[in-house]
Amino acid sequence: NLVGQPLVRQQVMKGVREFLENRNPVKPLVMSFHGSTGTGKTYVSSMLIRYLFQGGLQSPYVHQFSPIVHFPHAERIEQYKESLKRWIQGNLTNCGRSAFLFDEMDKMHPGLIDVIIPFLGPSWVVYGTNYRKAIFIFVSNAGGEQINEMTLNLWRARKDREEISLQDLEPAISKAVFENPQSGFWKSGIINEHLIDFVVPFLPLKHHHVKQCVVSELVQQGLEVRPGVVQEVADSIPYFPEEEKIFSSTGCKTVASRISFFF
Repeated sequence: NLVGQPLVRQQVMKGVREFLENRNPVKPLVMSFHGSTGTGKTYVSSMLIRYLFQGGLQSPYVHQFSPIVHFPHAERIEQYKESLKRWIQGNLTNCGRSAFLFDEMDKMHPGLIDVIIPFLGPSWVVYGTNYRKAIFIFVSNAGGEQINEMTLNLWRARKDREEISLQDLEPAISKAVFENPQSGFWKSGIINEHLIDFVVPFLPLKHHHVKQCVVSELVQQGLEVRPGVVQEVADSIPYFPEEEKIFSSTGCKTVASRISFFF
């Protein structure tokens, strides 16, 4: 179901499969998704949760955090740290195979996320809780601009999008995400202690990827897939750079709302 993200498919499938097949993992699975809006970060995390947990995001063993909703006030950071630590500890005591999703890490107060470091490492027991079967997913727009820029440069150098490797993108992501004072990972022990197993880049989508998203959305809504409509919806989305119009500026994010104009 995922459109145009070979690196994501390759890394996430490998990481999740190996983790679930291991009866005694040495540490929880920790993944960090990076890319611009509409490239599939939230889609992939919710799809994973849907297949792994009965009830998907509504499962009592799946916990979602948003800095804007759960941690809005910078002056209350110590209070947030305490409640976040207690929340994770309590839920891992109930079920060691819990999942924790942290949305919009680029808006997280620096320093807050470090409170969960003891739960991410390879210790056997923390606070009396065995937690090594848990899954942590961080989702962030940080690094999206750099990923887009590098993908565009590689395209201009005639390197096919499908040929882009993780090594091509890693330095740019690290700089944008882990060395940025505005990032939730700024000076974080999570980075210094190498606790993230997979840093997953989501590439910008091209016109034909957007068309695939339009077809999927039409099918999902039970609407007729008419080539003319598919073309028009895909054409109505803004693309960058201004001259060549190669990559979608909003990925597939606005596809569903644009389809409603045609029916």
